[in-house]
Amino acid sequence: MNVGNQGITGDEGERVTSGGSLLSWLGAGLAVLAVAALVIAGVCLWYFQKPPTVGPGPKVEPGTLLETKAVPVPKVRFTDVTQQAGIHFTHTNGAFGKRLLPETMGAGAAFVDYDNDGKPDLLFVNSCYWPGHEEKGPAPTLALYHNLGDGKFEDVTEAAGLALTMYGMGATIGDYDNDGWPDIFITGVGGNRLFHNEPAPGGGRRFREVTADAGVGGPGGWPKPGDGDFLSRKELLPFCTSASFLDYDGDGLLDLFVCSYVTWSPDYDLHANFNVAGEDRSFGPPTAFEGAQCFLYHNLGGGKFEDVSAKAGIQVFDKEGVDAADRKRSVAKSLGVIVADVDGDGYPDVIVSNDTVRNFFFHNVPAPGGGRMFEEIGYKSGVGYAEGRARGAMGVDWAWDYRPGLHAAAIGNFADEPDTFLCLDDAKRLRFSDHALAEGVGGPSRSLLKFGLLFFDYDNDGRADLLTCNGHVEPDIEKIRKSQKYKQPAQLFWNTGKQPGGFEPVTAEAAGPDLFKEMVGRGCAFADVDGDGALDLVLTGNGEAARLLHNGGGTGHHWVRLNLRGDGVHSNRSAIGARIVLEAGAVVQQREIAASRGYLSASELVVTFGLGAATKIDRVTIRWPGRDAGAPQVLMDVAVDKVNTVDQVYQKSAP
Repeated sequence: MNVGNQGITGDEGERVTSGGSLLSWLGAGLAVLAVAALVIAGVCLWYFQKPPTVGPGPKVEPGTLLETKAVPVPKVRFTDVTQQAGIHFTHTNGAFGKRLLPETMGAGAAFVDYDNDGKPDLLFVNSCYWPGHEEKGPAPTLALYHNLGDGKFEDVTEAAGLALTMYGMGATIGDYDNDGWPDIFITGVGGNRLFHNEPAPGGGRRFREVTADAGVGGPGGWPKPGDGDFLSRKELLPFCTSASFLDYDGDGLLDLFVCSYVTWSPDYDLHANFNVAGEDRSFGPPTAFEGAQCFLYHNLGGGKFEDVSAKAGIQVFDKEGVDAADRKRSVAKSLGVIVADVDGDGYPDVIVSNDTVRNFFFHNVPAPGGGRMFEEIGYKSGVGYAEGRARGAMGVDWAWDYRPGLHAAAIGNFADEPDTFLCLDDAKRLRFSDHALAEGVGGPSRSLLKFGLLFFDYDNDGRADLLTCNGHVEPDIEKIRKSQKYKQPAQLFWNTGKQPGGFEPVTAEAAGPDLFKEMVGRGCAFADVDGDGALDLVLTGNGEAARLLHNGGGTGHHWVRLNLRGDGVHSNRSAIGARIVLEAGAVVQQREIAASRGYLSASELVVTFGLGAATKIDRVTIRWPGRDAGAPQVLMDVAVDKVNTVDQVYQKSAP
């Protein structure tokens, strides 16, 4: 074990029958009356002489919402600073009246310090118009905003080589070639794109697309000019959503996990009978489409990847009968992914949220003959279903120690379905159960349609809070559901640290009205944009402007930020998969660096720990990712209220 400060730098009646003589009937009646009188007297005696103790409460059926007394939450105000920061991004979904399924999905955002200046820059994924139905004016593109450090951002999309048009969906960030600079992977309908971070002529940095060389574009592709009428296209288009870099085999190179939603073509979509209130055409539900398969790309080095989805256990099929010849169908309808080493064996596991089918839990296990692979254990682990059925699952995130010793995955679900809160009840046997009601999030979250979801400590008290970014998929939903709206407010829960009802809904009185301004919410991500130690937010909307929200802090709580840099040999340079344990007095916190989280989005890779009133950190222990990452690196006397950059110092593990 490497102890010291090496590698750290600052900054749920009885039945009565008749019969017998009148006398016996009267006698029986008197007896009953006597018994009843005794019972009543006893009840009265008990009521007026009962001791002041609390016994078991009434039986509560699953799904029952219990009224609880509101808990005061800290006043931390979020302010919309989008315009004054110089951000003018509006998402394009290509809708022109035909109501094709991809138009409902929106796109994500990612914080990425692409030039390594210590300030998180902001990438917006954009979609585009459908072929043959383009609007006048410049085509929509991805957008990259450079953080200037004074509350201002500059649009550098063109200069950074990202002025590219695609039907984009999600993003993940990571240094896949270990050259010290973060690269970008974008998913989409019609294919994915990989961008390598390179020096720009005359200085600075820019991105070069390397998708074809790397082999990560996925099957099929976007229609080419001359391919015929797009709306009549029967050929399937890839429909990829969230993605994440991870080092699944521990070789020090970042591999790539890519979610796929449904098997889709415009012709199939248009010929299905979807309508609202028996009149207008509506967007089709995912149940009307076949499932798909997720992808796993193994990093071979040298800028090349290999599709190992089948042999690594990522492909999931269900048979449509019991005979050997019965058809197998693809199961996945995946929208969110979070990577975490749930069993603590040093190899990352993968939780995937699926829309209207069971969720997946890919457990990382040794492969026959060597190497690593995944076993899908969603059924037996409890991850697959909440309350015994599939939900319309969207974004997903993971929290270590949301209360001391308790870890959980949270999933945002469709309207009239509560959030799923999967607590890890048995780490050794990998068993989960849904604690959403017990934790206070089940009832309040039910009505909203949740897409983006994040755990983050917005008040720096050392406990993971919970945010969802919300919005419906059907613009005309109010015609058939008066209780629903297309535009919906975000929802924030403050972690009280107590049980039961550990999470308390935050109101506009406490957090300001800007955070709860209604929008067709989709993705969300966090970063400390201005270096004040408080985590700021970006929210994306479907077919509307994105919003940057500044966290005003004001609690007086202390914090520390850790910027980890792997050595590029034993561990990946982005330190993705690193586990960090911080000890400050009696409080122990854990974090794990993830290359994406929530829905279609990536938060910053720099790790923030809220310290509450603590002014001293006793110890920070870092378990670097990789099978040969060496002994844990231990740091003492880490400076608080500042960013500390930690370089991996390799020390061989004891035999």
